[in-house]
Amino acid sequence: MSGTRIYLCHTSPLHVLLRYIHEPSLSGSRSSKTFKPKKNIPEGSHQYELLKHAEATLGSGNLRQAVMLPEGEDLNEWIAVNTVDFFNQINMLYGTITEFCTETSCSVMSAGPRYEYHWADGTNIKKPIKCSAPKYIDYLMTWVQDQLDDETLFPSKIGVPFPKNFMSVAKTILKRLFRVYAHIYHQHFDSVMQLQEEAHLNTSFKHFIFFVQEFNLIDRRELAPLHDLIEKLGSKDR
Repeated sequence: MSGTRIYLCHTSPLHVLLRYIHEPSLSGSRSSKTFKPKKNIPEGSHQYELLKHAEATLGSGNLRQAVMLPEGEDLNEWIAVNTVDFFNQINMLYGTITEFCTETSCSVMSAGPRYEYHWADGTNIKKPIKCSAPKYIDYLMTWVQDQLDDETLFPSKIGVPFPKNFMSVAKTILKRLFRVYAHIYHQHFDSVMQLQEEAHLNTSFKHFIFFVQEFNLIDRRELAPLHDLIEKLGSKDR
């Protein structure tokens, strides 16, 4: 990653990345197991309106402004909508490079030589286990999907309150989703460039980082594997 030139896509990744979901190559040679179904926010719901607002502000190209809490909106709901969106973005981005991320090429889940991740969800797997990157990411994305589908954690109906532990759950989800970005950048950036997807990856990641920084959702130590990239992306907006 050192000395990498950063390309940004000035269109919203929400629209551009959607095309990957329909590509035939996502089934067959690529792991359809790891590639999760897109999580849809119900049309007509307030959260759907918030998502549309997010897309509109993203289209302006000002990502710092796009992540801010809209006036009069509930913070939990804003974080919920964006967490679903980041899950969909990362899901699609990883889905395009799964043929390069195999048990052989990525026998451990890592983000460079200094950072290795072991999986535990506290329920089914209580003691952290060492596993390959594709296995780890499959565990991770399945776990996130289960959280997002849980109406007691991510209520989609108006008037249903968010639970007291919502912020803690959202922080854990975003911390774990960051690890997928970190793995892609450290282990698969050559493949991303080969596929000419670096602009979309960089825009998606910049959006993600600005969002978690705006609301202090990920501990700085967790962001260390991509510290230099984060500094570089942020310096362009200062």
